[in-house]
Amino acid sequence: MNSFYSNDELDEIGFEFGENVLVSKKVSFYDVKNIKIGSNVRIDDFCIISGNVTIGSFVHISAFCAFYGSEGIEVGDYSGTSPRVTIFSASDDFSGNAMIGPMVNQELTNVQKGKVILERFVQVGAGSIVMPGVNISEGAVVGAMSFVKEDLEQWTINAGVPSKFIKKRKVIKDQKP
Repeated sequence: MNSFYSNDELDEIGFEFGENVLVSKKVSFYDVKNIKIGSNVRIDDFCIISGNVTIGSFVHISAFCAFYGSEGIEVGDYSGTSPRVTIFSASDDFSGNAMIGPMVNQELTNVQKGKVILERFVQVGAGSIVMPGVNISEGAVVGAMSFVKEDLEQWTINAGVPSKFIKKRKVIKDQKP
Protein backbone atom coordinates (compact mmCIF):
# COMPACT_ATOMS: atom_id res chain seq x y z
CA MET A 1 0.00 0.00 0.00
CA ASN A 2 1.37 3.41 -1.00
CA SER A 3 1.12 6.25 1.54
CA PHE A 4 1.05 8.87 -1.25
CA TYR A 5 -1.81 9.56 -3.64
CA SER A 6 -1.45 8.35 -7.22
CA ASN A 7 -1.87 10.87 -10.06
CA ASP A 8 -5.35 9.47 -10.72
CA GLU A 9 -6.30 9.99 -7.08
CA LEU A 10 -4.89 13.55 -7.15
CA ASP A 11 -7.00 14.23 -10.26
CA GLU A 12 -10.08 13.09 -8.34
CA ILE A 13 -9.33 15.52 -5.50
CA GLY A 14 -9.61 18.33 -8.04
CA PHE A 15 -6.69 20.73 -7.73
CA GLU A 16 -4.08 21.54 -10.39
CA PHE A 17 -0.71 19.83 -10.05
CA GLY A 18 2.46 19.22 -12.05
CA GLU A 19 4.73 16.20 -12.41
CA ASN A 20 6.33 14.14 -9.66
CA VAL A 21 3.97 15.30 -6.92
CA LEU A 22 3.92 13.25 -3.71
CA VAL A 23 1.01 14.06 -1.41
CA SER A 24 0.39 11.98 1.70
CA LYS A 25 -3.03 10.38 1.92
CA LYS A 26 -3.21 11.95 5.40
CA VAL A 27 -3.28 15.55 4.10
CA SER A 28 -6.54 17.52 4.38
CA PHE A 29 -7.52 19.83 1.51
CA TYR A 30 -10.27 22.46 1.59
CA ASP A 31 -11.49 24.66 -1.29
CA VAL A 32 -9.51 22.56 -3.78
CA LYS A 33 -10.56 24.59 -6.82
CA ASN A 34 -8.19 27.33 -5.59
CA ILE A 35 -5.17 25.11 -4.89
CA LYS A 36 -2.31 24.79 -7.39
CA ILE A 37 0.78 22.64 -6.93
CA GLY A 38 3.84 22.73 -9.20
CA SER A 39 6.21 19.88 -10.08
CA ASN A 40 8.60 17.99 -7.81
CA VAL A 41 6.60 18.72 -4.66
CA ARG A 42 6.16 16.61 -1.53
CA ILE A 43 3.53 17.26 1.13
CA ASP A 44 3.87 15.08 4.22
CA ASP A 45 1.38 13.64 6.73
CA PHE A 46 -1.22 15.63 8.68
CA CYS A 47 -0.95 18.91 6.75
CA ILE A 48 -3.93 21.20 6.14
CA ILE A 49 -4.01 23.11 2.86
CA SER A 50 -7.02 25.42 2.70
CA GLY A 51 -8.13 28.28 0.48
CA ASN A 52 -6.22 30.08 -2.24
CA VAL A 53 -2.82 28.34 -2.09
CA THR A 54 -0.21 28.18 -4.86
CA ILE A 55 2.84 26.00 -4.31
CA GLY A 56 5.72 26.29 -6.77
CA SER A 57 8.12 23.55 -7.89
CA PHE A 58 10.84 21.74 -5.92
CA VAL A 59 8.99 22.40 -2.66
CA HIS A 60 8.74 20.28 0.50
CA ILE A 61 5.96 20.84 3.03
CA SER A 62 6.86 18.83 6.16
CA ALA A 63 4.43 17.04 8.46
CA PHE A 64 1.81 18.87 10.52
CA CYS A 65 1.98 22.15 8.55
CA ALA A 66 -1.15 24.25 8.10
CA PHE A 67 -1.70 26.77 5.30
CA TYR A 68 -4.86 28.85 5.88
CA GLY A 69 -5.08 30.69 2.58
CA SER A 70 -8.42 32.50 2.50
CA GLU A 71 -6.60 35.64 1.31
CA GLY A 72 -3.89 33.78 -0.61
CA ILE A 73 -0.62 32.01 0.10
CA GLU A 74 2.16 31.61 -2.46
CA VAL A 75 5.17 29.37 -1.93
CA GLY A 76 7.97 29.98 -4.43
CA ASP A 77 10.19 27.42 -6.14
CA TYR A 78 12.89 25.71 -4.06
CA SER A 79 11.21 26.73 -0.81
CA GLY A 80 9.84 24.73 2.07
CA THR A 81 8.42 24.52 5.53
CA SER A 82 9.73 22.39 8.38
CA PRO A 83 7.34 20.46 10.64
CA ARG A 84 4.48 22.29 12.38
CA VAL A 85 4.74 25.58 10.45
CA THR A 86 1.46 27.50 10.34
CA ILE A 87 0.77 30.21 7.78
CA PHE A 88 -2.26 32.48 8.24
CA SER A 89 -3.54 34.81 5.53
CA ALA A 90 -6.29 35.97 7.91
CA SER A 91 -6.32 36.26 11.70
CA ASP A 92 -8.75 37.51 14.31
CA ASP A 93 -8.07 40.67 16.33
CA PHE A 94 -7.23 39.48 19.86
CA SER A 95 -6.93 43.01 21.32
CA GLY A 96 -10.33 42.89 22.97
CA ASN A 97 -11.72 45.52 20.60
CA ALA A 98 -13.65 42.97 18.54
CA MET A 99 -15.25 39.60 18.86
CA ILE A 100 -13.40 36.47 17.74
CA GLY A 101 -14.36 33.44 15.71
CA PRO A 102 -15.75 32.29 12.37
CA MET A 103 -19.29 31.91 13.73
CA VAL A 104 -19.53 35.53 14.94
CA ASN A 105 -21.25 38.11 12.72
CA GLN A 106 -18.48 39.71 10.58
CA GLU A 107 -19.53 43.25 11.57
CA LEU A 108 -18.48 42.41 15.14
CA THR A 109 -15.00 41.14 14.21
CA ASN A 110 -11.83 42.85 13.02
CA VAL A 111 -10.10 40.17 10.97
CA GLN A 112 -6.61 41.10 9.78
CA LYS A 113 -6.16 39.92 6.19
CA GLY A 114 -3.37 39.78 3.64
CA LYS A 115 -1.76 37.50 1.11
CA VAL A 116 1.36 35.70 2.36
CA ILE A 117 4.25 35.21 -0.04
CA LEU A 118 7.28 32.98 0.43
CA GLU A 119 9.52 33.81 -2.51
CA ARG A 120 12.09 31.42 -4.07
CA PHE A 121 14.70 29.69 -1.86
CA VAL A 122 12.83 30.43 1.39
CA GLN A 123 12.81 28.00 4.33
CA VAL A 124 10.65 28.38 7.43
CA GLY A 125 11.88 26.51 10.52
CA ALA A 126 9.92 24.07 12.67
CA GLY A 127 7.08 25.38 14.79
CA SER A 128 7.13 28.86 13.27
CA ILE A 129 4.05 31.00 12.60
CA VAL A 130 3.69 33.41 9.67
CA MET A 131 0.99 36.07 9.96
CA PRO A 132 -1.23 37.70 7.30
CA GLY A 133 0.29 40.03 4.72
CA VAL A 134 3.89 38.92 5.26
CA ASN A 135 6.33 38.70 2.36
CA ILE A 136 9.39 36.54 3.02
CA SER A 137 11.78 37.68 0.29
CA GLU A 138 13.97 35.45 -1.87
CA GLY A 139 16.50 33.40 0.05
CA ALA A 140 15.38 34.44 3.51
CA VAL A 141 15.22 31.76 6.21
CA VAL A 142 13.32 31.68 9.48
CA GLY A 143 14.67 29.88 12.55
CA ALA A 144 12.61 27.35 14.48
CA MET A 145 9.83 28.55 16.79
CA SER A 146 9.74 32.05 15.29
CA PHE A 147 6.78 34.42 14.96
CA VAL A 148 6.88 36.29 11.65
CA LYS A 149 4.63 39.34 11.56
CA GLU A 150 6.65 41.63 9.27
CA ASP A 151 8.29 41.26 5.87
CA LEU A 152 11.76 39.70 5.76
CA GLU A 153 14.55 40.92 3.50
CA GLN A 154 16.32 38.88 0.81
CA TRP A 155 19.03 36.42 1.78
CA THR A 156 18.78 36.95 5.52
CA ILE A 157 18.60 34.70 8.57
CA ASN A 158 15.79 35.65 10.94
CA ALA A 159 14.56 34.17 14.23
CA GLY A 160 12.71 34.92 17.43
CA VAL A 161 9.38 36.04 18.83
CA PRO A 162 8.81 38.32 17.06
CA SER A 163 11.33 37.40 14.37
CA LYS A 164 14.33 39.66 14.03
CA PHE A 165 17.18 39.93 11.55
CA ILE A 166 20.16 37.84 12.70
CA LYS A 167 22.59 38.17 9.80
CA LYS A 168 22.96 38.07 6.04
CA ARG A 169 22.87 34.70 4.28
CA LYS A 170 25.01 33.55 1.36
CA VAL A 171 23.31 34.22 -1.97
CA ILE A 172 22.79 31.18 -4.17
CA LYS A 173 23.83 32.42 -7.61
CA ASP A 174 22.53 31.39 -11.00
CA GLN A 175 19.72 29.18 -9.70
CA LYS A 176 16.92 28.51 -12.16
CA PRO A 177 13.64 26.82 -11.29
